[in-house]
Amino acid sequence: MAKAETSKNKSIPRFNVPWEQLMDDEGFVKMFLSEVLEEYIQKQRWYGGKSSKLKYIELTEYFRIQQNEEVYYGLILEVNFQEAFYQHYFLPIAFVTDEDFAKKDRILSVNVQGTDGVLIDAINLEAFRRLVFERILSSEPNDTTRVQYHRGDALKETAYQSSRFMGMEQSNTSVIINDKCVIKFFRRIYANKNPDYEMSRFLSNRKGFKNTPAYQGSLNIIDSDNFIITIALMQELVPNQGDAWEYMLEKMLKVFSNLSLRGIKVDRLPNHELFLRLPLRKVPHEIIDWAGLSIFQEIEQMAKRTAEMHIALGSEFEETAFEPQHFNMDYEVWLKNRVFYQFQNRLNTVENNLHKLDGKTLELAKQFLDGKNEIRKRFQDYDWTKLKGERIRIHGDYHLGQILVKDGDFIILDFEGEPESTIRDRQVKQPPLKDVAGLFRSFHYAIYATIFNHGSELDSTHEDLVTAGEILYRYLIGVFLQKYTELIQAANLNIGYNQERVFMLKYSMLEKAVYELGYEMNARPLWAVIPLEGIASIMNQE
Repeated sequence: MAKAETSKNKSIPRFNVPWEQLMDDEGFVKMFLSEVLEEYIQKQRWYGGKSSKLKYIELTEYFRIQQNEEVYYGLILEVNFQEAFYQHYFLPIAFVTDEDFAKKDRILSVNVQGTDGVLIDAINLEAFRRLVFERILSSEPNDTTRVQYHRGDALKETAYQSSRFMGMEQSNTSVIINDKCVIKFFRRIYANKNPDYEMSRFLSNRKGFKNTPAYQGSLNIIDSDNFIITIALMQELVPNQGDAWEYMLEKMLKVFSNLSLRGIKVDRLPNHELFLRLPLRKVPHEIIDWAGLSIFQEIEQMAKRTAEMHIALGSEFEETAFEPQHFNMDYEVWLKNRVFYQFQNRLNTVENNLHKLDGKTLELAKQFLDGKNEIRKRFQDYDWTKLKGERIRIHGDYHLGQILVKDGDFIILDFEGEPESTIRDRQVKQPPLKDVAGLFRSFHYAIYATIFNHGSELDSTHEDLVTAGEILYRYLIGVFLQKYTELIQAANLNIGYNQERVFMLKYSMLEKAVYELGYEMNARPLWAVIPLEGIASIMNQE
C-alpha cells in the first residue's frame, strides 16, 4: 500500500502508484470514500438519497473501462443510510492534468506519481464518451469478459464524430453521439439487468417494435456475485416535437379556452359513463364542437401504439422472462404486500402533513383519512381466482412524459419502471391494463394542471372548468379504450372479460393515485389535490 503524502501543494494528497493501479491502493480508497465522496455525491442531481441521512459509503466493485493504454475506472458505490437501507450508484472517474478538462464535476485534486491533477466524473470527458462508444462499435458478438460491451443490429454508425450532453436529468446521465445515438449512463444501479436495457433490446431486436427508440448497444458488467449489472444503454436518437405531456397541456389549454370562445354551456354538455368504450364516430357533436376532433384522433393513435407495445410484449413463448402468465396466489400475495405497505406509508405522510394543506385539498385529505378502511377493503378485494386474463411484462411507469410526439405519431421510451420499486418488482409480470391506468391518471393530471396553472387566465369559473374537465376525461378514456381493446382482442392477447377489465382499471388507478399522493405530499403539497381527487372519484364510483 502506498502512503499518502503531500505534493508541493500541502493540501493535495500524493500517492506513489501509477493511475492504472490507484484503485488497488487501500490508503487512497479509504481516504476517497470517507473524506471525499460523501460530500461530493450528496451534491449530485442524480443522487436519490437526499431525503435520508447518509451513514457511510462502501466501494463494492470497481472495474476498468479501457481501450489500449487509455484507462478509466467504473466504481460501484454502496451508500448506506442511518434509516437501515442502502442504494448503489455508478460513478466513472478519470484523472486529468489539464485544467481545461477539469471545469465540471471536480471530485478531488491529487498527485499521482509526482504529477498533479484532478479526479473528475469521467462522463464529463469527451475522450471517455468516445471510448465507450468505440468499444460498443467494435464489440464482439458474444462477449464473455467481466466488462461486456454489446452492439445492437440497429447501429449503423461507423466512427465517432462528436458528443454532447442531452440536457438536465435527474436519475441518469444521457449523452448524444454523432447526433444519431443516445448513450444513457445509469447512475442508480441494481444487481440485475436494468429493465430499460432488457425491454429495449427485446422490443427492438426480437419483436421489431418500431415505436420505441431502436436498441443500438449496451455496457454491462458481471459483478463478484455473478450478477449482470447494466451500466449504459445506447439507443437511436429520435427527432421529435417534445413529450406528450407538454403537447397535451397545450391541447388542454385550447380546449378550456374554447369554453368561453365558443359560448359552451357546461351544464348542457352530454356526459359519458366512465370506462365505457366509445367509437370515435359516436362522440357527441357537442363534445367535438367544443374540444375539436384532433385531440380524439391523437388519443386513438396513442391507444394504437400502446396496444401494439403490449401485443409485442405478450407474444413471446420461448423466452421465460417475457412469456405471458395467468394470475395466481403468488402474484396476489406480492401485489397486496406491496399495495398495503405503500398505502400505510401514504396515510402516515398525509397525517403528518395536514398542516400544510388548506381548502379543497385539506377537505379531500381528511376524506382520504376517514375513508382509509374502505380504501383498504378495496385493495383487499383482489381475488386472483376470478381473473381470466394474462399477465405480461409491462412498461411499469407509463405516463405522458414517457411518450415522445413525432410527426403526429408517438414513440414510447424509458422502460425502467417506477422509481420506488425494486428491480425484481419491476420485472414481475402484470396486467397490461396497469399501464393503461397509469396513462389515464396522466390524462387526469394534464386536465387539472391546466386548470391550476391557467385558471385565472380563462374566462370560466373554476367550477365550470372542473366539471368540463371531468366530462372531457371520460370521453378521452372511452375513445382510448375502444381502440385499445379492439386491437388487443384482434391479436388474441387476453385482458379479461369486460367486468374484469373495469375492475382492473379501477384497482390500478386507485393504486396509482395512492402512489402519486406520496410524491405530491413531499414535493408540492398543493398539488396533492389531484391524486386526492382521483382517489375520491374512484371510491365514489358504483
